Amino acid sequence: KLTCSLFQLLISQKDNVLQAKGEETAAAGGTVTLDCQYNTSSSNHYLYWYKQDGNNSPKFILSRFKVGEGKNEAGDRFSSTLDSSIRSVPLKIQKLQLSDSAVYYCALQSETETELLWKHKTI
Repeated sequence: KLTCSLFQLLISQKDNVLQAKGEETAAAGGTVTLDCQYNTSSSNHYLYWYKQDGNNSPKFILSRFKVGEGKNEAGDRFSSTLDSSIRSVPLKIQKLQLSDSAVYYCALQSETETELLWKHKTI
């Protein structure tokens, strides 16, 4: 177990996801942008956003890939652009609704890793 933990620690130092701690507050009908910075040594990587309501499991919102297209299953109010030059993939939510209040997870998967690296932000 110790060897595995040390291995995971080394991996997370190379590939990681960074989100500011705390909560975002915005008015209904407004717009909010949740920032997500990432680091990876991989030339091909995948960024995902998930939404978690209450005690439910996180639900996939959208994905952005460095190479190729991503998917959006949350509708036009949710958007994101992957900027690999500054390693950023912010999530923009427009026309905010009360039901948008949740924990939002940004996840990274690189071609060298099989596990997602997660961080979250609450709005």
